[in-house]
Amino acid sequence: MVNISMKPRPICKICSKKPVAVNYKRNSITYYRTRCDSCIRKGKKLPTPKPNWLLSGYKKKSQCEKCGFTSSLKEHFFVFHLDGNMNNTNNANLKTICANCQIEIAKSDLGWARGDLVPDQLK
Repeated sequence: MVNISMKPRPICKICSKKPVAVNYKRNSITYYRTRCDSCIRKGKKLPTPKPNWLLSGYKKKSQCEKCGFTSSLKEHFFVFHLDGNMNNTNNANLKTICANCQIEIAKSDLGWARGDLVPDQLK
């Protein structure tokens, strides 16, 4: 007898053709993976999602806005949200900081003093 109340197995998010693989079953609940068996064997991975600040159109600068460090490599820099809200992608809330300043902010007990950087003035 077939249980009609069972939900159908989700479709693979990569190939959009085959059902996803079963991961494990516990307490009569089936847990699925995010990919089908063939995508797993082929080593296909889900694309990494883009950060909200990039989707909003903000571009990293080539100079740290806290200490003034300059570099030709954008990988040395990170985007800092002044208000701490990662979903607030207003350009006035985003600043480009270097890796050293990011570590300094993370290790400080008090966090980044808000007076170090001020939001851009909206025009």
